[in-house]
Amino acid sequence: MISPGTRYVALGSSFAAGPGIKPVLDKAAGRSARNYPHLVAEALGLDLVDVTYSGATTAHILSEAQDEAPPQIDAVGPETGLVTITAGGNDLEYIGTFIRGSMLNTWAKPATLLGRRVANRIRARVSYLKDDSAYETVADSLAEVVTRVRDAAPRSRVLLVDYLALIGPATRPRLDVPLNEEQLPSVAMMADGLAQAFAKAAAKTGAELVAVAEPSKAHAVGSAEPWTTGFRMRPGSVPYHPKAAGMAAVAEAVVHQLGTID
Repeated sequence: MISPGTRYVALGSSFAAGPGIKPVLDKAAGRSARNYPHLVAEALGLDLVDVTYSGATTAHILSEAQDEAPPQIDAVGPETGLVTITAGGNDLEYIGTFIRGSMLNTWAKPATLLGRRVANRIRARVSYLKDDSAYETVADSLAEVVTRVRDAAPRSRVLLVDYLALIGPATRPRLDVPLNEEQLPSVAMMADGLAQAFAKAAAKTGAELVAVAEPSKAHAVGSAEPWTTGFRMRPGSVPYHPKAAGMAAVAEAVVHQLGTID
């Protein structure tokens, strides 16, 4: 178990930051005070530095500023004892593809010209991502993040925490999400590819993997107790992102992982 007071740096994108979950800690970053890093820190009494930022790519972690925020890796130093990493989805435009397709399908009937263009756009994006090189690039980028973290904090425990599932066995096309029977499996394929990228990065670097993607499929959109939001076109809504219950589930998985190795 990691010791109370340990310096904990949380890196990642919106699936770590928690946009839409109150209370809001940083509006620009879409960062919640009840995201999984805060819940983990609270449970274990850790000294948290949360630099997660909605929309972040692995480049924003490694080298690029985001708005006025410096690269997230800058927060990691020799005193850091724990780092969690949840990123890579924006590298693939995973959630963006899901949201854009849902939005355009809501506006356009599938049989119309616009509807056919929506389907073609999703197919084109997924066709590109069928090339394993796209997922390999994400795996390599995640591995680089782990390497950079270890360079900056050699004694830290590094956890790769993958993405909660949005699509599961209970998710029904057209009913639970505004994608059709062809589009929905394509987005699910992207999610599986992202989860595999996390697994590959963990295997390559020896980082610990907290794999929440597969078990959370039972709590995907359309399930009896979803851990993620569905698609809602209204002000303030954050479609296809973790709910408070989802963040609590991820935090529980992280705390469990931290208790498996002394």
